Amino acid sequence: MGRPITDTDRRAVRRHHAAGMSRNDIARKIKRSPSTVSKIAADAGLTFDRAAEVATATAVRKADLDSRRTELAATLHDVAEREIGRMTQPQLYFEWGGSMHSYAERMQPEPTPADRRTMMATAGAALDRSLKLAPPKTDPGEQGRSVIGDLMAGLARDYATRHGGPPSEAEEEPEAAADGQ
Repeated sequence: MGRPITDTDRRAVRRHHAAGMSRNDIARKIKRSPSTVSKIAADAGLTFDRAAEVATATAVRKADLDSRRTELAATLHDVAEREIGRMTQPQLYFEWGGSMHSYAERMQPEPTPADRRTMMATAGAALDRSLKLAPPKTDPGEQGRSVIGDLMAGLARDYATRHGGPPSEAEEEPEAAADGQ
């Protein structure tokens, strides 16, 4: 059997708990087992439940990651735009070598087709990764219009099922006919 819990242990647990120490830190500090500290805390009506703190920290971490992901997506878009812009700009080409180890350079009005393909591949990869990091948001108005369109199509199908076909153009609403008279 372990050593009995003393009033000194109880006071130390209350004091360290009030200071915000964790159960395991208190156990190390007072040289008791974590289960003993838990028992003392429970008897004193204290808890080590940090769910609210953990939830807040998790939410903050997610917000930070969302912000970093958005910044990275913007950087990738910048890379794509830069590569696309280079496709029509003058390009410097150089050669180094030969038996005399000579250097030669020439300026061309545009990159070669092979270089343009590479630039396009780089831009495409950057845009693809960017859109995966931060997918475009759908327009809420557009989404609402599609919901209304789906609702109207469903009502038309229901009408056709009940009445054996779509409403004719000549049919008028009863109230509209009464107003016209």
